[in-house]
Amino acid sequence: MGRLDNKVAIITGGAEGIGKATAKLFAKEEAKIVIADINEVKGTKTVSEIIKAGGEAIFNLLDVTHEESWKSLMKMTIQKFGKLNVIVNNAGISVAKDIEATTLKDWNAIMDVNSTGVFLGTKYAIEAMKNNGEHCSIINRSSIDGQIAEAGLFAYCASKGAVTILTKSAALACGEKGYNIRINSVHPGYVHTALTEEEARGYGMEPEEYFKKVGKQHPLGRIGVPEDIAYMDLFLASDESTWATGAEFVVDGGWTAQ
Repeated sequence: MGRLDNKVAIITGGAEGIGKATAKLFAKEEAKIVIADINEVKGTKTVSEIIKAGGEAIFNLLDVTHEESWKSLMKMTIQKFGKLNVIVNNAGISVAKDIEATTLKDWNAIMDVNSTGVFLGTKYAIEAMKNNGEHCSIINRSSIDGQIAEAGLFAYCASKGAVTILTKSAALACGEKGYNIRINSVHPGYVHTALTEEEARGYGMEPEEYFKKVGKQHPLGRIGVPEDIAYMDLFLASDESTWATGAEFVVDGGWTAQ
């Protein structure tokens, strides 16, 4: 039996990067997967890979900034699988700018996806989960930049800080109401994804050069790979973590220990 046997999981931003790694790992552990992403081409490709490997998955087009899109996602998930046990609010964007360079357009775009998207995902997941009578888990993707700051990632840091605290508040509310729902945040360090490749170019560096530089700044001597984060997601999605809620789970190669 897999660690997620009989669980239904939504992964936002599941078309690529950390979300894709998490979706594939969850499927391997026998969860039924809903890939929710704005990129239909890459999302359906990920679904095909999961099915080819023997898993069960479907794709749902999702714009995390639109409330009606969230309502449709939850309705479709319940109609297809009958319930929801896990959501990983993973979708996110970034721009490498300090406060003086950040425009209002930059700020609104990043806060809409990274913070408002997680708020809506958490809100509607609770609604879908609270009466299903099973262990449920909401996993919100924050960052080490939701705990410490970097000058050149101003809006990103602000958005991830919001995720850290909204997660704790929502976890407390679920506990007070007696819901069997755990809500935790996961805080990756630098991980090799398309997002960090874009950040590298924002700093005027090629990704390979950038990753080599920042890899040396992690005590373990390298940047992360998506699977490093996916295994933390798996622990929090499973019933192995039924006494963990409102907590910050850091997977950063030792970065924040310095």
